[in-house]
Amino acid sequence: MTKAERAIETRERILTAACEVIADIGFESISMRKVAEHAGVSKALLHYHFDTREKLFAEAMTHSFAQTGKDTEAGPDTVPASVALARILRSMLPTDEELRQDWKLWQELWVRAQRDTAARHLAVDLYDQLHAWVGGAVERGIASGEFTDCDVAAVSTLVLALCDGLGIRLMLDDPRVDLAAARAVIWRAIAPALGIPEAFPDV
Repeated sequence: MTKAERAIETRERILTAACEVIADIGFESISMRKVAEHAGVSKALLHYHFDTREKLFAEAMTHSFAQTGKDTEAGPDTVPASVALARILRSMLPTDEELRQDWKLWQELWVRAQRDTAARHLAVDLYDQLHAWVGGAVERGIASGEFTDCDVAAVSTLVLALCDGLGIRLMLDDPRVDLAAARAVIWRAIAPALGIPEAFPDV
């Protein structure tokens, strides 16, 4: 392994550790020492890659976001657009422990964004990427004739809003909302605009 490869591997390990620690105890409670210990690196090495907690938090959020939905990327053009969109929805809800960790990071970002300009800009940028992710699937379905022509931006905004609202209730273990119900509510809301059946696809 080259020096550059070792540096990339170390950086990835630190970011993974930061995501886990932030999700576990919250950003306000973390220290660089705790992250370094969890990553198995020295505090000096951690500071070499990230000189402040704020920069570490921003990079950790970006890292977590980049990992979200990687399983939806495999052969996206080989599955119907409705299946691709359903997989995206699955990745945008806390459907497993890894995604629940991602949601904890998002919740930390929401809180920080109310008080910190850099965090607010980061949140808006990540939402733009989510919007484009959903919109891309909708546009593909329209182009292939699987979806009816519709206001792509409006559908994407609706999907994000419903995922946020229902995702929070799933994170709270609200007994009135389970994963199947959340998926069904979202799909029924967008199905008329897309001209597709209201039943959530088998993905």
